[in-house]
Amino acid sequence: MVAIRHSPGPAAAEAFTLGIATATTLGLTGLWILVRTGTLGLPDAVVAAALGLPVLLVVVSCVLSVWLGYDRDAVDTALS
Repeated sequence: MVAIRHSPGPAAAEAFTLGIATATTLGLTGLWILVRTGTLGLPDAVVAAALGLPVLLVVVSCVLSVWLGYDRDAVDTALS
């Protein structure tokens, strides 16, 4: 029996956007706190932001896409 899958709605799109914005804000705020406390120098923070922020956003987007129902496998893509 084939399971019927519904596509995510506009609420899922808004939740995805909010999740990405929250992850970006928290990542940059964390770096700013580390710079303000002297734990991390400014050049090191720039490198950490340039290398770490894209990785953070990819991980968060993968988690959000599965959680919100955007995870489509190859069979679903071929049938649609």
